[in-house]
Amino acid sequence: MTDTKLNFKYFSPEVFQAVAGNNFIVYAYMNDGGVREFDMKPLIKKGGIFSILADEKIFRGKLTVLNGTVAWDIGGNRDEYHCIDIDPRTVFDSPVISDIPEI
Repeated sequence: MTDTKLNFKYFSPEVFQAVAGNNFIVYAYMNDGGVREFDMKPLIKKGGIFSILADEKIFRGKLTVLNGTVAWDIGGNRDEYHCIDIDPRTVFDSPVISDIPEI
């Protein structure tokens, strides 16, 4: 298991791969070697910019990695300024799992 108490002065979390799971879960493979289970439901329920992700087709089909973090390429052109992304530290603070359970 990876150490989640890293010193952010010397370490910047980065996502290498993101996989859409069931029930609006994102599995993020991080640069510390761990896999994080990030639950998007609370953000989707808040609405606003995240409300578009309530459509499972968009949630799954637009999920990618941009700028080293979990992102949804809404425009389809990999423009980092026209996407929805999550701060990599927020993703990093999610529970560590050993592997993706449903795939």
